[in-house]
Amino acid sequence: MTAAAPMPETVTDAVTFLASEGYVEDLQVCPVGILRSGHDDPHPVDGAIVDYTFRFEGPTDPGDEAIVLGVRCSQWGVKGVIISAYGPDADPEEAAVLNALARSASRPYD
Repeated sequence: MTAAAPMPETVTDAVTFLASEGYVEDLQVCPVGILRSGHDDPHPVDGAIVDYTFRFEGPTDPGDEAIVLGVRCSQWGVKGVIISAYGPDADPEEAAVLNALARSASRPYD
């Protein structure tokens, strides 16, 4: 479930908030799921739960769009943060994984 939280003003504020909530692992999306920093085995998207979603848009440039997710990964038993480009500049393979993650949240981010 996506938790209600105050909207941070910057990506850094979002990461700081998530760290205070225990989301400390550095996670990344890959074509087959989620990667954890320092590990090679991907976590399947269907076992991940998005608890927090924060979107950011640049004030003048749509290319500055970013998304920050607070994610629980059941297979690894960790909570982490995914930061990714969002919108037209997002990598298509990463966008597919982000969309799959959005389905695990109670509120979609798009």
